[in-house]
Amino acid sequence: MASLLQGRLPVNQDLLLMQKGTLMRKVRSKSWKKLRYFRLQDDGMTVWHARQAGGRAKPSFSISDVDTVREGHESELLRNLAEELPLEQGFTIVFHGRRSNLDLVANSVEEAQIWMQGLQLLVDFVTSMDQQERLDQWLSDWFQHGDKNQDGRMTFGEVQRLLHLMNVEMDQDHAFQLFQRADASQSGTLEGEEFVEFYKSLTQRPEVQELFEKFSSDGQKLTLLEFVDFLQEEQKEGERASDLALELIDCYEPSDSGKLRHVLSMDGFLSYLYSKDGDIFNPTCLPIYQDMTQPLNQYYISSSHNTYLVGDQLCGQSSVEGYIRALKRGCRCVEVDIWDGPSGEPIVYHGHTLTSRIPFKDVVAAIGQYAFQTSDYPVILSLENHCSWEQQEIIARHLTEILGNQLLSTTLDGHLPTQLPSPEELRRKILVKGKKLKTLEEDLEEEEEEPESELEEAELQLEAQMESEPQELSPRSKDKKKKSKPILCPSLSALVVYLKAVTFYSFTHSREHYRFYETSSFSEAKAKSLIKEAGNEFVLHNTWQLSRVYPSGLRTDSSNYNPQEFWNAGCQMVALNMQTAGLEMDLCDGLFRQNAGSGYVLKPDFLRDAQSSFHPERPISPFKAQTLLIQVISGQQLPKVDKTKEESIVDPLVRVEIFGVRPDTSRQETSYVENNGFNPYWGQTLCFRVLVPELALLRFVVKDYDWKSRNDFIGQYTLPWNCMQQGYRHIHLLSKDGISLHPASIFVHICTREGLEGVES
Repeated sequence: MASLLQGRLPVNQDLLLMQKGTLMRKVRSKSWKKLRYFRLQDDGMTVWHARQAGGRAKPSFSISDVDTVREGHESELLRNLAEELPLEQGFTIVFHGRRSNLDLVANSVEEAQIWMQGLQLLVDFVTSMDQQERLDQWLSDWFQHGDKNQDGRMTFGEVQRLLHLMNVEMDQDHAFQLFQRADASQSGTLEGEEFVEFYKSLTQRPEVQELFEKFSSDGQKLTLLEFVDFLQEEQKEGERASDLALELIDCYEPSDSGKLRHVLSMDGFLSYLYSKDGDIFNPTCLPIYQDMTQPLNQYYISSSHNTYLVGDQLCGQSSVEGYIRALKRGCRCVEVDIWDGPSGEPIVYHGHTLTSRIPFKDVVAAIGQYAFQTSDYPVILSLENHCSWEQQEIIARHLTEILGNQLLSTTLDGHLPTQLPSPEELRRKILVKGKKLKTLEEDLEEEEEEPESELEEAELQLEAQMESEPQELSPRSKDKKKKSKPILCPSLSALVVYLKAVTFYSFTHSREHYRFYETSSFSEAKAKSLIKEAGNEFVLHNTWQLSRVYPSGLRTDSSNYNPQEFWNAGCQMVALNMQTAGLEMDLCDGLFRQNAGSGYVLKPDFLRDAQSSFHPERPISPFKAQTLLIQVISGQQLPKVDKTKEESIVDPLVRVEIFGVRPDTSRQETSYVENNGFNPYWGQTLCFRVLVPELALLRFVVKDYDWKSRNDFIGQYTLPWNCMQQGYRHIHLLSKDGISLHPASIFVHICTREGLEGVES
């Protein structure tokens, strides 16, 4: 089956040596370090491991699972074992999503280099694959699964087993007919291209063929004019349809003669529908397409809570990996809880809990290294400072020395601003959010002036101390927490420029006493009550000042709240526990999928207008209400929920959920299709009425129906209303961790209409 990618796979000495196999030490913790034999399979795309050479092997990972490969000195775990295991012989395999890293130590520097270079070569190859190559790889993976005796060919018995693995329930006689038709060599087995032919016979798309024939006069091809008609009538491409048709034919028509004649075959039509141009997500929203020159407070900012945690809030592991993962997914506001540590070095952990501890300087180094790998736009460090004066000075020194020019330590032009700077002006800058002894005005006027007396300094400290973010504690804890706190160190205070943390008392108090560069934090409970009691005032507050919302301290399991209701009020930094997959993170990923995944999304006009009358709980005109009609047509290659149960086939249904203002939040679902995850057909239409589409997010969820218990999750995709394309579209599904489930998709038809009248529920 390796023949599918033959000639396209990179071939070099490293890969050949990896295919022979290497004995390496797998490291999970300080106490778990075991020898394992790792080998790159002949397909060049999967790595298996065994306890020893020649031992019973099992799959370890697929190259498509790998995000990157790091050197040993970048691993926290391997650094902690540096006296026992040589760092230069170690390396780390980092996976997509939330899967734990794999730390390995080879027997020599040369062996480590072979695996690091070879793996990175294959990762780069997979990343650059086109649509056909990705499909070939997917088929190759399935062939590996089905070819139980690994002889490179599949008997009918193995094919029957594979059909169950692929979620296909098929009559045995029909399956045997397809098998015989594909067996061109009449060997009684399927190899390489024969298996591809068998797959093609399984994946006929009658619903797409019917659509093709509706616009094709001869049923064989779409002429240029016929394709333009389709793009205008169904895909709502408008005036650009003529130029777009030529581009799409040139891109997706497989035959050169078809390209020359400007016609589109059925294969080309299907390729277009399955591509990014046929995707539900509008490709014009993928790059930076919004105005990035507005003040910071005009944007939603992707934000993380307790970023250092990769587990729960009580006993979970603290790790710099939390920062790396958050930054690489586009997060632009990370939280750092800093406490006095041993040997004069500040540490980061969740105070008064059993969570593990990491050196503050390691956190700063990781932030400096990864801050701008995904996005050039500014990163905000939300500091929770619990340190003594002496260790605060160390904090300031580490920030200054490690971050260097990346750290913003004074206003952009040295003058007093009249509004917050824009993301564009702050490109590749790291900003500190925290307590501050003075106002920005005083800082600029008296750059090097000390407080006049110890009394003045104490007064300044008392005021600053009151402006910290309150921790949600039990009543008993609140009684105990009246302890003297360390004085704020001027060198750390000076690094806070545009984001001075202040305590919120009321919207009136903020208007009368606070400045635009001061920012308040709200617990989820406080923010919820303010939205209910004074929703419009909250909206107006967020037109001139930044707000941060953080999860309740009672969420010890690192669960999340629904961020949508806080976005509805214009809150910019709605912090989530990014280590926890689920609906809430799907919404966050969905909102920030647009605008190049930069972590900044411009808020709608009515949330940026200083005279806005918008109330998130009671939205009224002048919003352009719309009706949304979604025909859920079919599904393709849906994965198994439980891959260990070969005999079980999923019974899929599709649920469409809308999140927005309260009246718009709703869900509807199709009926389920019994025993077919491979090519289920629904053909059902769902109808939604949406008052404020500018705030709406759509979430498509595929579930496995279970009459005995809750339906099991199969895959999902979430996107903003304003990034949705109309017409016949594929929705490419993602896992719970937000990783592509390629080639799993659902095929839908989307239609929006102005107004709410004349449409039945």
